[in-house]
Amino acid sequence: MYDTIVVGGGIVGASAAYHLARGGAETLLLDRHDAGRATDAGAGILSPATSSRTDSTAWFEFALDAADYYPTLADRLTEEQDGETGYAPCGLLSVAVDEDERAAFETEFERIADRQETYGRPAPGSVSELSSDEARALFPPLAETDRCLAYDDAARVDGRTFTAAFRRAGRNHGLAVADKDVTRIDREDGSISGVGTADGDRYDAETVVVAGGAWSGAFEESLGVSIPVEPQRGQILHLDLHDADTETWPIVGGFRGHYMVPWPDDRVAVGATRETGSGFDARTTAGGVREVLDEALRVAPGLADAEVRDIRVGLRPRSADRLPVLGPIPTVDGVHLATGHGATGLQLGPYSGKLVADSILGEPADESAELERFSAARFS
Repeated sequence: MYDTIVVGGGIVGASAAYHLARGGAETLLLDRHDAGRATDAGAGILSPATSSRTDSTAWFEFALDAADYYPTLADRLTEEQDGETGYAPCGLLSVAVDEDERAAFETEFERIADRQETYGRPAPGSVSELSSDEARALFPPLAETDRCLAYDDAARVDGRTFTAAFRRAGRNHGLAVADKDVTRIDREDGSISGVGTADGDRYDAETVVVAGGAWSGAFEESLGVSIPVEPQRGQILHLDLHDADTETWPIVGGFRGHYMVPWPDDRVAVGATRETGSGFDARTTAGGVREVLDEALRVAPGLADAEVRDIRVGLRPRSADRLPVLGPIPTVDGVHLATGHGATGLQLGPYSGKLVADSILGEPADESAELERFSAARFS
């Protein structure tokens, strides 16, 4: 009998499992390694203070807390396991290349000013406007920019590396991990009793966390709760610049929904498509690759000679209202959800996993209130 079973081993499930084990709960993480898992493909941009993904106050405030938690968590994981975390602070440039992007640039500038007045974020002095030459000195492949905003306090995270660090650290706290396909969640007298797997095994538990990403909705019928989460395909290319010193380059975001994320190994990730209605089809498509490359080369024509090292496809768990789905469900005692992060799973996932784990372990009152904003009960 386990205290808690976590279903799904992406960054959200791995975070929940790690925090539970660290808090003293006997925890089992079950993962079937789905092709197209969003954690394995995501770009890993950590910059909610400059994000324009949503106008939701609830999302923004939650994202600020999530970003604030990352440095503390990364330091702790560095101490608790032998391996890299894949987390690193870096700068970010928001660039308008064409004149027709000026209006979007001005809107972003105004949004940031409003956030600074309301939240003090971005921090005073962390945002500035750069000339085209200054921007290209930081990110040499850039086109000549019409306007460029620089933000000093952004960070990046490699989802695969951070998730692996969660697992290693979790094992040091007693976390058990198994490669299993959970096909059912069993309940008895209105409470959870355990889970069953495709190979016929059964594991008893007092609590279950469903962190299945885009696949989380598979359990809504058996649990009697709505989990309106659907896959949204994202295609992202990794370009090899060979001897370029990409480690020191900032993230670049354009005003047509695409981005470039440099990594230390002479690599720049460029993406991404947002293909709502894709279903569970984790294919690379010619149209998707063309879309990503066309926009990347429009903003940074200096990437034209780069080698395509890898193409990754992720199925983002996009909820009906584009907000996370977190915490206990109203229909079965002992079942908690941790899903629905859409394109911001790497940004929000570690903090979401912590809050769900804290809720199971006996959370502080302020964290309980934070979870209530994202309860599945809103879809009833």
